[in-house]
Formats: sequence, structure tokens, C-alpha cells
Amino acid sequence: MRRVVVVSFRLGGADGVSAEAAKWKSAFERLGCSVFTVAGEGVADCLDPGLAAGRSVTGRPAPAPDPSIWRPALLAADLVVVENLCSLPLNPAASAAVASTLRGRPAILRHHDLPWQRRRFSHAPPPPDDPAWCHVTINDLSRRQLEERAIRAVTVRNTFNPHPPPGDRQGVRKALGVPEDQLLVAQPTRAVPRKDVPAAIALAESLGAFYWLVGPAEEGYGPTVEALLRRTKAPAYWGPVGSLVSAERGMEHVYAAADLVAFPSVWEGFGNPPVEAALHHRPVAVGPYPVGAELRSLGFSWLNTAKPAEVAHWLSHPDEATLLHNAGIARRHLNLDDLPGRLAGLMEKVGL
Repeated sequence: MRRVVVVSFRLGGADGVSAEAAKWKSAFERLGCSVFTVAGEGVADCLDPGLAAGRSVTGRPAPAPDPSIWRPALLAADLVVVENLCSLPLNPAASAAVASTLRGRPAILRHHDLPWQRRRFSHAPPPPDDPAWCHVTINDLSRRQLEERAIRAVTVRNTFNPHPPPGDRQGVRKALGVPEDQLLVAQPTRAVPRKDVPAAIALAESLGAFYWLVGPAEEGYGPTVEALLRRTKAPAYWGPVGSLVSAERGMEHVYAAADLVAFPSVWEGFGNPPVEAALHHRPVAVGPYPVGAELRSLGFSWLNTAKPAEVAHWLSHPDEATLLHNAGIARRHLNLDDLPGRLAGLMEKVGL
């Protein structure tokens, strides 16, 4: 049995990296591998606070990493998957310690974001490289940008459950106090500047809709969101679905309750909510983030957050055929069932 270790700043959180790392973990297990997880915070088999992202995300400096906690697990692994920890300089000491441990050993460095894609990190160097490693990006834009910096990479896009479970539309809307005849606009993201919360609120206002921001604030953005919600003319709620209904799962209830999903982000490494909305047969209004154009090229038909009149017209004249089309595109190109085969190919690339 192959031993795989997954290491990240954070695992088990509400962020996209945590969600996608969990999918890879399950896919490796379907291939018969044992999987051990290491992180700086969240839910993992091994936690070292020195691997956490630190001040730029949490507002608190991370302590120095302690390799004695996790180095034996990395050295005993047949393969280590590094989820963004060596991609963004959120904790340079942690990135350097992990990269040093993995020199000459089979590893997959999975890049959800790259430094120059964030303004505050624009002058940071590229990720570390080693002949024994395989670099994986979640979009073609990042793959091309790495190759411009002499780092070869493979694109493996995020994948999704092709038939997600249904949610409790009536229960969630009742808990929110939203009448059935009122539109509900859900923004199923964390509250950080690049998610463009003001644009989603403005869209809800223009539609006369109820606005629901699902995820927590990070990067010190909480007070800004609180001020925005105090000023908005739209009825609004900020909080996770778990505060409204009791269920093992959660996000399916968000999509079930929503009449429109708002995703006005200006930057995403991928952007899961538009694809998830498609699989839940929900319309989605998408912002101008560059990778969004790459996903549209797969065939998705999305509304535009900057054109509220067009969004309002669609909602008053919904097109079920478009929703079915988008779900089909997601199943064809981004199917979770295809992931184990992709990972088996990556293992071959690193000699396993």
C-alpha cells in the first residue's frame, strides 16, 4: 500500500484549498493508498501551528515551524502532496522547511494560486522546484505562467460530485425569514476583498432580493463587511448554513435555498461556486476574474454580475435548458469520478 501525505497551511476549513485537498485524499484512498494529513491549523492527523498561514490571513503571526512534529511522516511517505504551502509566501519559513525536507523525494506541488497573481506578493519569487517533483496547477493560466519561469507543470482542474445531494430549500428559507415569493441571492464564499462582497450586495439590492453571505471573514475584512451590511437596503444575513439547519452536509442547502448564486470575484485560482451552482441547477452571476474566462471556454453559460438588468430578465424568464446545459458541461469536464485516474497518472510521473 502506497503511503501518501498531504500537507497544507490549513485543512478541513471553508476555503477552496481545504475542499479540494479533501477530494484528492478520497481519490488516493480509492486507489488503495493510505493518506496521512499534516497542517498548520484546522483538522489533520498532525498539526504544527508553525505551518499555518500566519498574519496575512489570520492577523496573528505563526510560530516557527517544528519539523520534528511532521518531518518523520514526510520522510516515510511514498508521495507527498503539498497543497499551496509552497505556492504563496504566506509563511516563508514553513514553505522553506517543507521544501528542504522534500528535496530529491517524490512530491506533487499543487498550486491553487501563485505569488504574482496577488498584488501584495507580486515581487515574490516562483515556487521552489526539484527534478523529483511534479508541479500541478488547477488552471491553464497558472501552468503557462510557471512555464514562463522555467517550471514545467500539469493542469488538473478541480472536480465535483456529478450528482450532489438535494438540500432543504423550505427549511433554510424559513430559518432565514425569506418568503417564497422573494428572491434570495447567495454568495457562498469567504469574506475577503477579492470576493467583491460590495458587488454581490449591489446586485441583490438591484433585484430587490434577500442577500446571504455564507463564509467567514479573513484578512481583517470583517469590519468592512459589517459596515456594508449595516448600510445595505437589502435584507441580509451573514453566517454559515450550520447556524440555520442541522445537517451532516451543508452547502447543498445553500444552493437549494438560493434563486441566484452571486460570484463577483476579481481573482480566483479556480472558483468552485459557479460549477457547484451548475450541478445544483441554479443560475449564477459571475464576475471578471481571469480564470472564469477559461472555465467559460469549456461551454458554461453564466450571467454577468455587472449587468443586473440582464440578470433580472433571466430570473423573470428562466431558461431550464441553460441550467441543464451547464450541469452537463460540469459533469463532462470536471467530474469527481475521473479524479482517481488523473492521480494515478501523476503518480507515474513521479516514478511510482
